[in-house]
Amino acid sequence: MYYIGVDLGTSAAKLLLMETDGTIANIVSEKYPISFPKPGWSEQEPDDWWKAVKVGIPKLIEGIDASKVAGISFGGQMHGLVVLDENDEVIRPAILWNDGRTQKETDYLNETIGKDKLSEYTANIAFAGFTAPKILWMKNNEPDKFARIRKIMLPKDYIAYKLTGVHCTDPSDASGMLLYDVKNRCWSKEMCEICGIDESMLAAVYESYEKVGTLKEDVAGELGLSASVIVAAGAGDNAAAAVGTGTVGEGLCNISLGTSGTIFISSHEFKVDSFNAIHSFAHADGYYHLMGCMLSAASCKAWFLNDILGTDDFKGEEGKITDDMLGRNNVFFMPYLMGERSPYNNPNARAGFIGMSMDSTRTDMIQAVMEGICFGIRDSYEIARALGIDVKRTRICGGGSKGDLAKKMMADILNIDVDVPANDQGPSMGGAILAAVAAGEYASVEEAASKIVKMEGTIHPDPEIAKRYEERYQRYRKLYPILKEWY
Repeated sequence: MYYIGVDLGTSAAKLLLMETDGTIANIVSEKYPISFPKPGWSEQEPDDWWKAVKVGIPKLIEGIDASKVAGISFGGQMHGLVVLDENDEVIRPAILWNDGRTQKETDYLNETIGKDKLSEYTANIAFAGFTAPKILWMKNNEPDKFARIRKIMLPKDYIAYKLTGVHCTDPSDASGMLLYDVKNRCWSKEMCEICGIDESMLAAVYESYEKVGTLKEDVAGELGLSASVIVAAGAGDNAAAAVGTGTVGEGLCNISLGTSGTIFISSHEFKVDSFNAIHSFAHADGYYHLMGCMLSAASCKAWFLNDILGTDDFKGEEGKITDDMLGRNNVFFMPYLMGERSPYNNPNARAGFIGMSMDSTRTDMIQAVMEGICFGIRDSYEIARALGIDVKRTRICGGGSKGDLAKKMMADILNIDVDVPANDQGPSMGGAILAAVAAGEYASVEEAASKIVKMEGTIHPDPEIAKRYEERYQRYRKLYPILKEWY
């Protein structure tokens, strides 16, 4: 049988076709636009996501027996606000995860309602990218549209609705809304009251690996699939990526370097950082995870090389950085192009180079950008260590981890082993695995991951380089406190 995983990303939908044993049969990507109507705003039309999926699936299954496609599931960009009216029509463009318009509402939640209360209700505090502040923003700034809301959804869940007619979500994605009681895996009545919404406006919550329905007849015909195809709830992109790398069960770690960067630690037990510097979310395997998220990761490198230096020769530029240069760079880069989430929760933080002199080179600056991404991940890693979590190794995925240098830097800067998955397809692979579990191919997500996900190698830290990077990181971590007031 075949299973489809849909990674609904910020710039494109990546669709993957997986056989039961994990063999990848095909991959298709369909791009869509993103709009920035005002400084700091970031929006997309949900219909563009749906068009991408409708175009992508027929391409994905071309040349195979479509009757053997048994399931579809998702990994999706988190936190985006999709609002529907009484006719299930989209009221306004979706407000995305990287939208920064909600500082006033975020401050209200954290300072007036209080971080202690928010943590009690949801296990998290308010961040500008979360969904609840966006709802309050609509209430304060678009009251007429707010009054029309009958359903509040997340991006991937809108696609699930279009496929099945079911308003659904899953615990991992719901965890990032600041409306979900993570510990008890249910909607928070207190947060609904604070946001001025009724719980009926929120979707039914299914576990990520649970069937929410099957394809509607008309949709199945349009896609070239059987109406019996099972649709599973899926997961937020980071939880789905973790499933795709086998980061499920107790105490495993995954680092994902995409547009944003995350460090993801799975756990059978609910844990929360008392300072809420990292997120405490539900996981797609039915349990929990801790996650630190930096808003700009691979996007930092793309920005500097593409937009500033005007080159797309990433491999050639990185090839100039030799082992003897690692841990000896005098240039630091603060990776805050879009503000920062974990562990600082400061949308006003900004990127910058520091430590340059007349003999600083282009290569020094490229190296500093790559090191800044790894240092940013380590900031969250240190929070997990402070909780007593002993992470000795991690898996790694995402476009920003391509190439040997990025993985070596991560191993040396965190001073842990870095395992490299044989198939680095992230959320789309995770979505396909969740679909296979929903269809009954595997008894659990853990069983599926153990049988499907394989590692192709491990990068071990170099003790000497790790020692040099330890000194550099201790200097780097002093920069944000110094610059905080200036931001």
